[in-house]
Amino acid sequence: MNDTPIERPRLHTNSQTVSLSFESSLIQSCMRLDAPDELVLDYTRAMMGFLLFNPAPRSVLMIGLGGGSMLKYLHKHLPGTDLTAVEINQDVIDMRHEFLIPPDSDTLRIVCDDGARFVRKPPQAYDVILVDGFTGQGLPEALCSRSFYQHCRAALAPNGWLVANVQADTEQTREVMRRLSKAFSGGVISAESDEGGNDIAIAGSLEGLTQGLSQFEANWSALAPIHQEILAVSSSRFQRALLKSVRLSAPPAA
Repeated sequence: MNDTPIERPRLHTNSQTVSLSFESSLIQSCMRLDAPDELVLDYTRAMMGFLLFNPAPRSVLMIGLGGGSMLKYLHKHLPGTDLTAVEINQDVIDMRHEFLIPPDSDTLRIVCDDGARFVRKPPQAYDVILVDGFTGQGLPEALCSRSFYQHCRAALAPNGWLVANVQADTEQTREVMRRLSKAFSGGVISAESDEGGNDIAIAGSLEGLTQGLSQFEANWSALAPIHQEILAVSSSRFQRALLKSVRLSAPPAA
């Protein structure tokens, strides 16, 4: 479980944006007033990398809501996808109106709960799980433990994908990648987000990664232009990570 104290979020507004931070951290979410569904922060764009593998997931679970940037983007551009966001901090959820997050509906819901607890007994299997649960102190241990990743894998549908936002190039990052690799039997790649500072890990099956590489160009061409726009920088990084991963996992030649 997550024993990290719940911090009060702070709302910052100016003539162009609304943003969210915690007492001891930098901006965690940002919304442009003239484009509320746009993905402003670079790491949120990179987290859409799962679209390179599954451009039309039936269901997505988000652990961590923040200002709801990814929730709004998916709600607008993947209208057929069932969306669930789990947020531990009720004060963050209470800011949904300031961030113009749509109301709950048959296909969109926000749940106040501990993400680590929720994923242990999920109400359904998910095609994609997005993990973006940070506090002012960084990534909580409850959302990057080996058991958490094991529970995430069990909560995924066949051929499902876990996408996790972690801080770039730290010892914790290296440990997180080891845990992910263990939980997903080596089926993990990662790429730095557009402007650096965050690594985005994508975990699934080794077969799924191999298929993703072989179909990469076709999958890219089939993406909607808006998805190509937000993935313009990170897609090549994910492709390089795929090449490296598949090459390393290939059996030695006879």
